Amino acid sequence: MAELIHAGPSAPSPELPLGRNLLRWLYVGRLTLITGILLGALSVWSEARSQDTQIVVVMFLVAVSVTAPSFWRTHVLAREPSRNFTYAQVILDAFLVTGIVHVTGGPASGFASVYILVISAGALLLPLPGGVLIGALASVLYFADLAWGHQGSFTRDVALSIGLFSVVAVITGYVGDRVRRAGQALGAVASQLQQLRLDTGDILANLSTGVITVTGEGQLAYANPAADKLLGADMQGRVGQPILSELERIAPGMRGILERAIRSRRSVARAQAQAVTKHGNVQLGVSTAVLERGEGEPPSVTALFQDITDSERLEEMNVRAERLEAVAALSASLAHEIKNPLASIRSAVEQLSAGRVSPSDRAILERLVLTESDRLSRLLSEFLEFSGLKMSARDEIDLHAVVRGCLIVAKQHPDAAGVDIVSQLDPGPIHVVGDADLLHRALFNLVLNGAQSAGPGGRVTVSLADEKDHPRPRGTDIDHPVRLTVADSGEGIRPEVRGRIFDPFFTTKPKGSGLGLAVVHRAVEAHQGATFVEKGPDGGAQFVIFLPGSPESVTAGAGVGT
Repeated sequence: MAELIHAGPSAPSPELPLGRNLLRWLYVGRLTLITGILLGALSVWSEARSQDTQIVVVMFLVAVSVTAPSFWRTHVLAREPSRNFTYAQVILDAFLVTGIVHVTGGPASGFASVYILVISAGALLLPLPGGVLIGALASVLYFADLAWGHQGSFTRDVALSIGLFSVVAVITGYVGDRVRRAGQALGAVASQLQQLRLDTGDILANLSTGVITVTGEGQLAYANPAADKLLGADMQGRVGQPILSELERIAPGMRGILERAIRSRRSVARAQAQAVTKHGNVQLGVSTAVLERGEGEPPSVTALFQDITDSERLEEMNVRAERLEAVAALSASLAHEIKNPLASIRSAVEQLSAGRVSPSDRAILERLVLTESDRLSRLLSEFLEFSGLKMSARDEIDLHAVVRGCLIVAKQHPDAAGVDIVSQLDPGPIHVVGDADLLHRALFNLVLNGAQSAGPGGRVTVSLADEKDHPRPRGTDIDHPVRLTVADSGEGIRPEVRGRIFDPFFTTKPKGSGLGLAVVHRAVEAHQGATFVEKGPDGGAQFVIFLPGSPESVTAGAGVGT
């Protein structure tokens, strides 16, 4: 019988889950038993039992003549045995055992128990009805040999033996059926797994993306052909060998990416390394996936990398073009903001210079010149502040203290009069690395913007949470994130302007400069953070800032509410 190995999902489901191994033992047991009986007959039995000796010789010849071609068919030619073939093998054994029992004393023979082995083999090799049928056949043959071969009576021992055969047939048939079903299910899974391995191997072999897998001990477990090509080295030939030192030589930076993923047990979404090949330096974009093994064992890491040299150059050109466009747009916006006050000042100065205005009109025009001059000065000051915005210090600071200090100042601002400013802060301290003054300015702008939107009687809620044990925020690669949220109860931000609220000089407020949210965006970017805007729980706008927290941040103390 063939073993349960399918070529694919469409392969026929085998009937014999124990495979050729059981048939091999069947052949061996058959020949061993019949050979032993033959040797005993030739060496012990007298001429008075020559008829029994002849029966044994015939059985030996039959056993050999059937077993030899059967073995050739199932084990040499490796052909799948049919159900009829298997039935014939088990039925032959039942008759051979009957012959052995006959020549060794019939009911008094010690070989009657061999029927149990034949019944068990039938139950394992055949479907459930077949196993029961073999049990019934063994009982009939045993009783027939007793009645006609030895003219014996149906004694209690014979009844017990037949009952035992029946019980064994039912039990082993049931067990064999369960084993067969489990074997078929296991064979189907093994077939699908094999097909999956073949498909996966073909896919990985034809990918243009390099793929390498490194164990937690630093040994190379897998490399595809694209990895050889991109790294300019025979990576596939180094499978099973330590690879980290070699990677450091071939692709500086790749070793650090893999070691960081193994040490932190976290995937790296976007990273870069440079491969030094005979054709020059190649810039690689790298991402990793962590594959956990057993508990307490370091994980394996799979790295996927592509040649991004050309795309990096193209991106650099696009960034340069976008920067020029941004400068042009910013310059146009600034010119537009300056143009109106200048036009008002020019008109007022022309009228004053003409000398034909009344004293009351002169006073109005003079106030107009001063007002518009102050507006220009304020606009240029804010623009210079925005243009020169950068981190002047990079220290480990307690963001918890920065938020509390900012809220104290914001509550004193005239625009916050009548606005309920509340905080929901995780216990501090919460450490980040950055510029405390820059973060204070960004948060102050957000709170003030929320207060202006909410208006008297409204509410602004400031939340701070240390989410270092949470997954990275979607769309970012921020490690150990700290979440800062400012939500107001105002009218919210209309969908059509949401994409422009961080643009310089864009504002929806009559007296706004349009630089407040732009300052917030630049300040957060300077800290390698991310800013999102969404609808708040009170119906207004909610600004969410994620900042990279310090990995050694220790939180203690009690929550603070103001």
